[in-house]
Amino acid sequence: MQWLDDTRAFMRRDQVFDIVRPVASSGRVDTRHGPILYLEDVTVSFDGFRALDALTLYIDDGELRCIIGPNGAGKSTMMDVITGRTRPDNGGAWFGQRLDLLRMDETEIAQAGIGRKFQKPTVFPRHRVVENLELAMAGPRGVWSALTARLDRSTRERIDEVLEEIGLADQGRALAGQLSHGQKQWLEIGMLLMQNPRVLLVDEPVAGMTHQEMDRTAELLTRLAGRHSVVVVEHDMEFVRSIARKVTVLHQGSVLAEGSMEEVQSDPRVIEVYLGE
Repeated sequence: MQWLDDTRAFMRRDQVFDIVRPVASSGRVDTRHGPILYLEDVTVSFDGFRALDALTLYIDDGELRCIIGPNGAGKSTMMDVITGRTRPDNGGAWFGQRLDLLRMDETEIAQAGIGRKFQKPTVFPRHRVVENLELAMAGPRGVWSALTARLDRSTRERIDEVLEEIGLADQGRALAGQLSHGQKQWLEIGMLLMQNPRVLLVDEPVAGMTHQEMDRTAELLTRLAGRHSVVVVEHDMEFVRSIARKVTVLHQGSVLAEGSMEEVQSDPRVIEVYLGE
């Protein structure tokens, strides 16, 4: 059956993306005396090339941060370090005051409360939107039992809340494969929200979107900030300007500039290496 093949394919992708694994209680994250996420002097080299060069970055609890920079600046490598996909040569990476990310694997980091959305949506195209959300919190029940079991009231209410949050309340019974590109992006964000993360890493969320979809995505990410720390990596400067509170500019694996959008836009170094392109 095609839907079963689709489910098996998704389960294989789960080994990479940690989409359907449950997130444990985020109460372990201690932010009383500092930021929720920080990297200090992180260096990553690939065959002699320094993808990250003593990168130091601090993200506060509930903050919305935009990360920009030219291709090759180290943005993806930075997210790989945070999520455990890449181990740095040097430096430290912490989630709150107690969780050393460099001592945790990808699954442990996802369970601790860090969710990552990749640029290309990874959803069950042949399953309904509500089923995608349910599968995102399937956990030990497994995919089959998640699809056949009756949902308890709290799970139904949570799915309804997330559908409303991501703007798909009227699309719950639709097949995910029938959604527009932008709607698929929102659905994947919703799948992460089902796991109740403290930090959301969002990679180029508006690539390929219409202007209307970009506006709705800006509204969604702005709403999520405060309840979650949201880190957005994006190349579209119009979109960044619409949501930016604090912007970090990466260049050659380290922080080139940081501040408000107005501050980084007027920085001669940023203009030279990125905005002036």
